[in-house]
Amino acid sequence: MISGKARCAGVVGWPVAHSLSPRLHNHWLKAHGIDGAYIPLPIPRESLAEVLKGLRQAGFKGVNLTIPHKEAAFALAHRLDDAARAAGAVNLLVFHEDGTLEGRNTDAEGLAENLKAANVSLSGTPAVLLGAGGAARAAILALDKIGAGEIRIVNRHAERASALAAQLAPFVKAKLIAAADWPNAAADAKLLVNATSAGMKGQPALDLPLDPLPKDAAVCDLVYNPLQTDLLARAAARGHKTVDGLGMLMYQAVPSFAAFYGAMPKVTPELRAELEQALR
Repeated sequence: MISGKARCAGVVGWPVAHSLSPRLHNHWLKAHGIDGAYIPLPIPRESLAEVLKGLRQAGFKGVNLTIPHKEAAFALAHRLDDAARAAGAVNLLVFHEDGTLEGRNTDAEGLAENLKAANVSLSGTPAVLLGAGGAARAAILALDKIGAGEIRIVNRHAERASALAAQLAPFVKAKLIAAADWPNAAADAKLLVNATSAGMKGQPALDLPLDPLPKDAAVCDLVYNPLQTDLLARAAARGHKTVDGLGMLMYQAVPSFAAFYGAMPKVTPELRAELEQALR
C-alpha cells in the first residue's frame, strides 16, 4: 500500500517490459516496509531529456537506466562519479532537490560484489574478458577492482576492442588479444568473463572451446536469461566454478535502492528465488 507521500523511482528503457528491476526493488520495498514504488518506464530515445525533467518535477527520487539510455544519461548528468566517468555510461541518475542530476555507474561494483560473493579471487592473476561493448567496460573496471594482474580483452572486432582499451587507459590497463590467440590468452587465466550477448535468450550460443582454460579457472557469464547458458553448462561439465549473471543484477541494484529510499538492502536467497521464478 502506498500513500501520497510515497518515494517513487523507476527504470527507464526502450523496451523495458523485460526488466527484472521492478520486481527486485519492490521486493526490497516490501522487506523494509517502505512507503514507495518502483515503476518500469518505457521511454523512446528521443524523449529521454523531456521525460527526466517531468519525473523530477513529479517528485521522483531518481531512475535507473538501461538500453539504449546509458550514454545519453551520461551526457545529461550535471555531475558524475568516478565509475561513471570511467565507463562513459550511467545506469543510475539521482535527482537532487536543487534540480541537478547526479550520474553514477553501479555495474562494475555489482560484478565485483557478485564475484566476491562467489569466492572468486584473482590476487594478481590474469583474467580474460570476451566483448567490447558497454558490459565489457563495467567488467574491466570490476576485474581491476578485485585485483586482476592482467586483463586480456578477446574480441573478434579488433577496432572495437582497441577503442575500448584506449578509452579506459586513464583508469585501468587492459591488453588486447586477437580472437585467434584465445588458447594463449586462456592458458594461465584464473577467470573468464563473457560480456557479449552470445548465449542470451534468442541469440546463438558462444562459439568458444574451453579446452585451453586451466581447470581451476572460474567462468562467469553476465547473461542471466537464461541463467544456465551453454557456456556455463559446458564449463560446469569440465569442473570449473561457474558464476551466472543474476548476482551482478542484484548487487548493482543495492546502491540504487539506497539512493532512492534511504535504506541499505541485502541480497538474499529469497530475493534470488523470486527473480529465478520470474525468469521461469
